[in-house]
Amino acid sequence: QLVESGGGLVQAGGSLRLSCVASGSIFSITTMGWYRQAPGKQRELVATITSGGSTNYADSVKGRFTISRDNAKNTVYLQMNSLKPEDAAVYYCNIQSAPSRGTVYDYWGQGTQVTVSS
Repeated sequence: QLVESGGGLVQAGGSLRLSCVASGSIFSITTMGWYRQAPGKQRELVATITSGGSTNYADSVKGRFTISRDNAKNTVYLQMNSLKPEDAAVYYCNIQSAPSRGTVYDYWGQGTQVTVSS
């Protein structure tokens, strides 16, 4: 239900833009975000954005990554600039929806690989 795109191989210092589109069957979307998981490490939060546009970033990406969303398109983006080798990971899109009071659903994308060469 989530389709990610935009990963790939980039040199250190380069940029990539990730996109994640939620299918039309997901409604009442609240928070959208990106997480990443490098080999041998736990999945970690990269950035989130609320329905009101408030953003939150991991300290390691502040000033380099920008999260944004297009509610009309049910899409969340992650613009990644000044990429470092340590940014290499599988990036996962996460979308939360709250279709009714007290009910929250969590959706995850299939992951997109980001590789940064030094």
